[in-house]
Amino acid sequence: WIKDTYTMLYGMDDVNSAGCVTGKPLSQGGIAGRVEATGLGVFFGTRDFLYMEDEVRKLGMEPGMRGKEIIVQGFGNVGFYAAKFFQDAGAKVTGIIEYNSAVYNPEGLDIEALKAHHKETGTLEGFSGASESKGAE
Repeated sequence: WIKDTYTMLYGMDDVNSAGCVTGKPLSQGGIAGRVEATGLGVFFGTRDFLYMEDEVRKLGMEPGMRGKEIIVQGFGNVGFYAAKFFQDAGAKVTGIIEYNSAVYNPEGLDIEALKAHHKETGTLEGFSGASESKGAE
């Protein structure tokens, strides 16, 4: 209703009429890729920082994404896609932390398998590809 009201007030020619509301379906002016957009933004911000050679070396790290160990807080939409993009770029996602559980594997987690487990069970607990922790353990 917000988009409709904006359009009625300012007209279809106003450049902001389609963009005044986010999360719209494609048929109503939405953008393809919306589902993964925020996780991709997390990945891009981190990736771009990791290529700032002087800054990264100040932290005692080598520039670039490959071989970096990543732990992601949250495994909803944003966390899943961030972890997936990190893994696809050559980083090793070793941990995922959720509000009620966490999983860790120093060799790296299989993000797609973890997502399938999470979708099926509603939790990270019991994922066979990692050790787990509950609460503040």
